[in-house]
Amino acid sequence: MKNSETKVQNPHDKFFKDTFSNPLVARDFIENYLPEPILKMVDLSELEIQNGSHVDAELSELFSDMLFRTKINQRDGYLYFLFEHKSYPDRMVALQLLTYMVRIWNRNVNKKIDTHIPMIIPMVVCHGETKWKISPMFSDLILDFDTLPEEVKQMIPNYRYQLYDLSQFSDEDIKGKAELMIALSVARDIFKKSGEEFLETIFKAARALAELDEKETGLQYFETCMRYILTSGPKLTKEQLTTVIKQLAVTYKEGSEVTMTLAEVLREEGFEEGIEKGVEKGEIKTLIKMAIKLLTQKFGVMPAEYSEAITKLNTTNLETLIEGIKNFKNLEDVKKFLDL
Repeated sequence: MKNSETKVQNPHDKFFKDTFSNPLVARDFIENYLPEPILKMVDLSELEIQNGSHVDAELSELFSDMLFRTKINQRDGYLYFLFEHKSYPDRMVALQLLTYMVRIWNRNVNKKIDTHIPMIIPMVVCHGETKWKISPMFSDLILDFDTLPEEVKQMIPNYRYQLYDLSQFSDEDIKGKAELMIALSVARDIFKKSGEEFLETIFKAARALAELDEKETGLQYFETCMRYILTSGPKLTKEQLTTVIKQLAVTYKEGSEVTMTLAEVLREEGFEEGIEKGVEKGEIKTLIKMAIKLLTQKFGVMPAEYSEAITKLNTTNLETLIEGIKNFKNLEDVKKFLDL
C-alpha cells in the first residue's frame, strides 16, 4: 500500500472534520441554516464538541459524523451532523441516522438514575453528484405508511432530519463567514466541476482568506482546502496547477507557497499522477465509481476493504470487474475477484 493511501484514507471525512471541529464554524452553520423556531431553542454559547464517531466502521468511507452538546430548550441536548459522501442518494440514510442517534442515547444515559433521554437535532449534509430527491421522513421507508390506520402508525417510530443538499446550493444559498462559505463551496464543487472550472473556486477561497484579520488562521485553512482539492477534486493538469501557483503569487503569496509545497508533498506521497495525468485518472475514477455503485446496488453496503481494493485496480481490471458483476452471485464472488 502506498503512503498516500495510509495517510489519506478518507479525505472527505478529514476535510469536514477539520472544518467543523472549529466550534466557530459549526456555530456559524447552525446560526445560518437551522430553521428559526429550532434555532431559538438552542443555546449556542454552550456548544461543546464531543469526541468519537457513531458511524459503523464499514460505512466510514461513505459517512462522517460530528456531535455537539449544548442546551436545547434549557435542557441538555445534542446537535448531530452526518456528512454523506456518496455519489448518489441512499434512502436508507434515515435508518442509519436513527441507529446512530440510538447509540448516542445509549452511551449518554445513566440507566440507574436517568428517567428521560436528551433531545437530538439530526442534520444530514450531502455533497454527491445527484440531486437528493429522497424524503427526510423516516416513515417514508415503510411502504404505504400513509394508508395505515392511525392505531398502527402510532406503533411505528418516526422522525424528520434536517437535510442540506450542497449539490443544489447556488452561490446565494451559501451563507456565513469566510471559512464556512469556503467549506460549503468547495464541498459543493468537488464532484461537480472540471479542473478548469475549479480554478475559480480556488481563487475565490484565496481572496476571502487573504482578507481575514487572522492571517495565520486563514493560511492554515487554505492549506486544508488545497489538500482536499488536490487529493479528491477534479484532477488538475500540470498547466492548471501552474496557473494557480502563478496567479496566487500575485494575489495571495502565502497561498501560492502553500500550494507549491503541497504539490511536492503529494507527489512524494504518490499523488503525482493525480496532478499530472488528469485525463487518465479521471477515466479510472469514473470506472471505480461505476463498479462500486453496481456492486452496492446488487449486494448492499460493501465492507470498506472491498472498496479500497477496487480503488487500486487498473483500467483493464476495472472493466473486467464491471462486465463480470452480472454473473456474481454473492459478495464471496467479489472477494475472490479482488483476491482478498
